[in-house]
Amino acid sequence: MQDAFAYCTELVRAADRDRYLATLFAPAAHRDALCALYAFNVEMARVRDLAREPMPGEIRLKWWSEVLGGERGEEAAANPVAAALLDVIGRYGLAADDLIAIVEARRVDLYDEPMVGVADLETYAMRTASVVMAQAARILGVHGTAVVEPAGIASGIAGVLRALPYHAARCQLYLPSDILARHRVEPSEIFARQSSANLNAALAELRSLARHHLAVVNEGLMALPGAALPAFLTVALVRPWLDRSERSDPFAPAELSPWRRQWLIWRAARNPTRIAG
Repeated sequence: MQDAFAYCTELVRAADRDRYLATLFAPAAHRDALCALYAFNVEMARVRDLAREPMPGEIRLKWWSEVLGGERGEEAAANPVAAALLDVIGRYGLAADDLIAIVEARRVDLYDEPMVGVADLETYAMRTASVVMAQAARILGVHGTAVVEPAGIASGIAGVLRALPYHAARCQLYLPSDILARHRVEPSEIFARQSSANLNAALAELRSLARHHLAVVNEGLMALPGAALPAFLTVALVRPWLDRSERSDPFAPAELSPWRRQWLIWRAARNPTRIAG
């Protein structure tokens, strides 16, 4: 089992370095469990990239649902991420149904259907980012916190905006259709990666929505138990990225450098008011 956890840690270090850095501020006894959870999240986030077509992706997601449902024991034992995650579920009493919800939410990634409205995007963010944060908090001994949903939504919206060039290249659209229609932006313009004043206005509306959720997080930080802090440290990257994206081409966004992301996470760990402030 130690090898399985080591594999998860290396996977997170390589594929989700921000969350890996955040785990370093958690008690050492819980870091392997957090890395197993985050490695599972990496596997879910890259299903479309690995499968390339919807059907193989559906098969992969179904396999994970069955593993979390207690099936495919031998296969799960041979998969380091699955083996480590099942150990964490048993050790910390995580609800498998919550993790299955992440699997189900990721089916959206396999297809090119657009998000119809803002509520759809917020729901997607809650079922992916918020659920991961909630499970991480449970590993850290905190069950339920008011900042989980807004923190996940803000992070999810920022992630969609950051990934716009990538999604546009494969003709996939996460920007809500109602916002695009309101600003008279056609999906074909996005797929052609054509910047415009109308598109910038639509993206500004989404950034404003993300900032609204960050404000809700900020209001709830005083009630956030200190033990849960490492589960939310990556939220400290959202506002700086939103600020920077306002000043750059949406199809060539100015990224935060690795050293700056590391510094922002460290600063938030030292001063939790910096998470959403």
